[in-house]
Amino acid sequence: MSFSYQELKDRQREIRDSFPESLSLRTHRALSWLCRAEKDDEDLDARFLFLWVAFNAAYANEIPNRADFSERRLLFGFLNRLIDSDREQLLYKMIWDEFSESIRLLIDNKYVFQPFWDYQNGRITEDEWQREFEHNKGTANTALGRMDTKRVIAVMFDRLYVLRNQLVHGGSTWNSAVNRSQIGDGAKILGLVVPIIIHLMMENPNQLWGDPCYPVIVV
Repeated sequence: MSFSYQELKDRQREIRDSFPESLSLRTHRALSWLCRAEKDDEDLDARFLFLWVAFNAAYANEIPNRADFSERRLLFGFLNRLIDSDREQLLYKMIWDEFSESIRLLIDNKYVFQPFWDYQNGRITEDEWQREFEHNKGTANTALGRMDTKRVIAVMFDRLYVLRNQLVHGGSTWNSAVNRSQIGDGAKILGLVVPIIIHLMMENPNQLWGDPCYPVIVV
């Protein structure tokens, strides 16, 4: 099942009065960026970035001692809560019915595997990154074989996070021919998973989603 911006916005208007204030702000922001992402079907770089901002608006928490928490730890904690709330098994169906092949391609793509870049920058040896890559692929393929949704989603977002860093930190050229396959797969996956995430958050307003970053200040 997929959701468009308009379908989610209509649903939000129906039930938002029952939302905690923090969830209202999260969904309002996430939907605004999803709306923008849907206008960039041709520009895959822009579409990926707008979808990632929508995702970030949905999950990012205000943490008093942020130095004590890694971004990935926060991300995977959120994803686990999301899967636990997914009584419709929408994420499960998305992975196994829609995107198992795209996820396999991401897993096999060394350009979205951070240790490959650590080797290129001289931080580890070629043998080290290749050993990590083969181990990581083996673990991921085992999870795929067992239909372990949590593990597969964790690996998928680990790869997407590297792709996100390449774009956000200027480590990629706009519309570059050298990364079209991973940008295309990434935009396709986020284009389906982000609307599902927003839907699940709205349908589970009592789940502990946390306080969003940068609250609205009325001047």
